[in-house]
Amino acid sequence: MIVKRAAEERGPSDLGWLQSQHTFSFGGYQDPAHMGFGPLRVINEDRVVPGAGFGTHPHKNMEIISYVLSGELAHKDSMGNGSRIVAGDVQVMSAGAGVTHSEFNASDSEPVHFLQIWIQPNAVDTEPGYQQLSFAPEDLRNKLIQVVGGDARAPLQIKQDASLAIGRLEPGVELGETLVPTRKYWLQVASGELRVNGDLAKAGDGLAIAGEAALAMAAITQTEILLFDLPA
Repeated sequence: MIVKRAAEERGPSDLGWLQSQHTFSFGGYQDPAHMGFGPLRVINEDRVVPGAGFGTHPHKNMEIISYVLSGELAHKDSMGNGSRIVAGDVQVMSAGAGVTHSEFNASDSEPVHFLQIWIQPNAVDTEPGYQQLSFAPEDLRNKLIQVVGGDARAPLQIKQDASLAIGRLEPGVELGETLVPTRKYWLQVASGELRVNGDLAKAGDGLAIAGEAALAMAAITQTEILLFDLPA
């Protein structure tokens, strides 16, 4: 079973300084039919104008992943971390028992475009943590690379039996991925256009996948995809 969550069906939010598209219910957008997918709770596609951002605010018991598509984010948190997150960087913040943080567009002239992802942990009130890694374009070219996972073998770890792989496919490239039919998968198209098991998917679309043994992906344009492997 593959069910498409089309880009135009997502919940929009426009605060002036922030334009966001919510794949699942979030904030003022609430849809009982789209509350998440397994432990995957949030995929927000955010665009923040120059110099603006999210002021200091709290989180608790959530694994929060930020992936910058273009531009640059400035991050500060109550654990003492201060960093800049640029395109190709993956940031993981384990909120655990509680953390506060802020995220701002680090540029005074260019917008920042990023995905904010929340995954519910399998353990609560743990010690908060912060991780960040940069992945070069050649690392992701024409293949899927695991960037986040639930064990020590993953480049970045989260407290959940789940993983995230990212890939950038050039036009005409075909990629096959073997799946475990007893698990769930979510494929998010960050940019471009491709066919997935013969069906068209474009930027902003998400595909809920269950009971499938394989994915056959064929890029039509330059395409960036995120594949979540989730417990059933």
